[in-house]
Amino acid sequence: MTEHPPVAASGFRTSLLEEADGPAHNPTANPTMGEIIAIRFSRRDLLKGALAVSAISATVAPAALLTAESARAAGASAFTFGEVEAGVDENHHVATGYDADVLLRWGDPLFPDAPEFDPTEQSAESQSKQFGYNNDFVGYIPLPDAANPAEHGLLVVNHEYTNEHLMFPGIVTIVEGKAEVAPADKNRVDIEMAAHGGTIAEIRKVDGKWQLVKDSPYNRRITATTEMEITGPAAGSERLKTGADQTGSKVLGTVNNCAGGVTPWGTYIMAEENFHGYFIGELQAGHKETANYERLGVPDATYEWGRFYDRFDLSKEPNEPNRFGWIVEVDPLDANSVPKKRSALGRTKHEGAESIVSKDGRVVFYLGDDERFDYVYKFVTAGTFNANDRAANMNLLDEGTLYVARFAADGTIEWLPLVHGEGQLTAENGFASQADIVIETRKAADLLGATKMDRPEDVQPNPVNGRVYVMLTNNTKRQADQVEPANPRADNAFGHIIEIAEADGDFAATSGKWEVLLQCGDPSVAEVGATFSTETTRNGWFGMPDNCAIDAAGRLWVSTDGNNPKATGRTDGLWAVDTEGDARATSKLFYRVPVGAELCGPTFTPDDQSLFVAVQHPGDGGDDWEPFGRPSYYEDLSTRWPDFKDDVPVRPAVVAITRQGGGKIGA
Repeated sequence: MTEHPPVAASGFRTSLLEEADGPAHNPTANPTMGEIIAIRFSRRDLLKGALAVSAISATVAPAALLTAESARAAGASAFTFGEVEAGVDENHHVATGYDADVLLRWGDPLFPDAPEFDPTEQSAESQSKQFGYNNDFVGYIPLPDAANPAEHGLLVVNHEYTNEHLMFPGIVTIVEGKAEVAPADKNRVDIEMAAHGGTIAEIRKVDGKWQLVKDSPYNRRITATTEMEITGPAAGSERLKTGADQTGSKVLGTVNNCAGGVTPWGTYIMAEENFHGYFIGELQAGHKETANYERLGVPDATYEWGRFYDRFDLSKEPNEPNRFGWIVEVDPLDANSVPKKRSALGRTKHEGAESIVSKDGRVVFYLGDDERFDYVYKFVTAGTFNANDRAANMNLLDEGTLYVARFAADGTIEWLPLVHGEGQLTAENGFASQADIVIETRKAADLLGATKMDRPEDVQPNPVNGRVYVMLTNNTKRQADQVEPANPRADNAFGHIIEIAEADGDFAATSGKWEVLLQCGDPSVAEVGATFSTETTRNGWFGMPDNCAIDAAGRLWVSTDGNNPKATGRTDGLWAVDTEGDARATSKLFYRVPVGAELCGPTFTPDDQSLFVAVQHPGDGGDDWEPFGRPSYYEDLSTRWPDFKDDVPVRPAVVAITRQGGGKIGA
């Protein structure tokens, strides 16, 4: 999720889809994570970690554990690269000895008949054949017939949202020192809708460098108008039916796809996050969806789409918001396949959906609901993964159990099932069926007493050490009286990372243990309460953990969103974080982005010799913008990354990182 909002017709957005500055949508009395951490901190050794390896090693191959441990000999860091210096400027920077090559930029043609990018002649038709805007999640899927799966595959990329003030020349004017954006017209809205969604692109490594295969039959753009099917418990519900779809099972498009995932059977997961910003209008007084929408902040009216398309206007199509906020599954090997919104995984502001196969073959998906005071979830399929028959797995996500996490002060975690008829999830409390539970997942979690978290974003299972890592970006809304006096994280501006060990090393377990791996922020400022190891340099600390990745060796990489250069003297970037031995909680800066950008989507090829990252909304920030992105927010520092041409705007892009001369990243 981004903390840098785009612009509305009435002026610069200050709360896109940014839950922190909006209303608190979770008013329950459930304990906050801060309250629990306050008690928990006094009971454990943070830096050494109390999660026993013996508790999680049962599901991990001994060879994998030995490989991981050999990299940590004598308590040394598992990472040996020369650290990047933290700072702020117009360009991106990678560790010495590595190349960071721009692979795909907003507007790059994806097909032989796609036009070249021309920012002055944009159209929905051209954008639908070009790489979309604001790339977030990035996944790599090896092609089944590739001679070398680590050098030939499909890149799958989410396009979260659009920054109109950076996209369209001439729509920004300065009035009395303030920037104003012209109201949208239908053409501009159509371009925005075409720039949303996702991209599937075949890529190949040639002479050590990655290239797009433009004539690939796999290349595809998914947009806000792509036809999709709703499956699972909510399919056919009266609450999903509209004037255009009386079946309650068909919907046009997907929006605000933040993080995502790749399933064990090689499908692409898109997670719909801040969909509330796409709706305008009001419900009729007393409408049955009023409380449901209030809990999700609908409508926010960030975008103007509802002026031109009735489905985004609540007064005309009151059920349309119920058709967003889902996990979307796409088959990247079939460019004609219909994406499916898998309702069994619940409806929230999903950050992502990373998965792993459990001991008994069921598949476990971990899910963060990215809002302050909301929850961590997981979904366990009813069926088991078939490694020999891909087709047998294609509907696994339609049946299973959705759980929400309750973190206890004694360091245990309980996964509470969100199942109709169990506990308070009954008709008496407004849940007539499982469809109602998945449509109002947050309400169901509230009733079960789940633990309020500080913006849960990526939740990543680690197949090497058997643990699960939860990125919690921040929570500046937490007041001092909501936490115990010893809790240093009231007004938690920098976030933290939780580490979970499921019971008996089984990812499908309904209980386990948890620890705080890191409290983030500048450790030189005592009031911040950061807990990086003393081996972490001034370049190595970070705040606002957002996305993360686990490489083949089981090492943790964390990307950030929200480092304000005026306050921290650094941009966002990618940090390598040790999780084992004496080096635990040591962090090193590997890659940093240009001014105004957020770093998203880190993902590795199977051999760890290539790393793909997404540089999102470069040049964004502040409210003193001139046309085409000339900011004065960061002491007159601006950027036109990655083209650096006066007639070309800043362009979000995916970057391919490789080691000069070959070899594993970060080794």
